[in-house]
This record gives sequence, structure tokens and C-alpha cells, in this order.
Amino acid sequence: MPTRTARTAWTGTLEQGSGQVEFTSSGVGTYEVSFPKRAADDAGGTTSPEEMIAAAHSSCFAMQLSALIAEAGGTPQSLEVRADVSLGPDDPGFKLTGIALTVRGEVDGLDAEGFARVAQAAKESCPVSKALTGVAITLDAALD
Repeated sequence: MPTRTARTAWTGTLEQGSGQVEFTSSGVGTYEVSFPKRAADDAGGTTSPEEMIAAAHSSCFAMQLSALIAEAGGTPQSLEVRADVSLGPDDPGFKLTGIALTVRGEVDGLDAEGFARVAQAAKESCPVSKALTGVAITLDAALD
């Protein structure tokens, strides 16, 4: 299996500095990061580790869910997955305080109970969920 790479170049202190995160493997872009904007309610055009984790988790979960729906005899027509990753204080510093996964799906061949069961299994088995076992992850799964 492949290894993927990202690189960050940072200058300055935590409070005054900033950085650029480069998605090296894919080459899709370089994105600004800064701690003040990371800790603010308004991201102000920059990304953050939490947003990147949210992107990784929502996409991984969607892939895993689509595979498990098929294994359960269903056919996913569409899945809309949102991951909300929260940052909070820790001693010392900060920590991820929770991840809320929300999925809405149009699925042929599964009822609401079957969809919820398969979504729970996807939450537990997607590689990003496994990597984030130290963070409380909630799931809200429903059919449209």
C-alpha cells in the first residue's frame, strides 16, 4: 500500500508565526495555517489540522460506508458525510475534544435500521477512526 506525504514550513512563534501546508503526494495545493486563526471561530481563509483531520475522516468514512453498504446487499446512490472536529484546552496545551460524524444517505436495499447498523460498523472500522481512538467520536446516521 502507498505512503502519502504532506509537508509544513513554519516561521515564527506560535502566536505570531504562520505556516504553509503542502499536500506533497497529490500536488493539489499549498494551504496557509496559523495558530491564532486555528483557535478562532472564523478561520479567515486558512486551514487547520482539525479541518484536515475532518476532511480525512469524512472521506475515509464515506469510502468505508459505501463498501459496507454493498457487503450488506445495498446500493449507495449518494452519501453526504460531515465531520466536525473540535479543539479544546488540555494541560498542557490543547487536544481534540471530539469528532461528530453526520451522514445522510440515499441507499437502495437497506432500511433505516440496516443503514444505521452499517454506518456504526463503518465508524468503527474506517482506518481514520481507528487512528483517532483517543478522541470521542459520535455518529448521526439517517437515510434521506
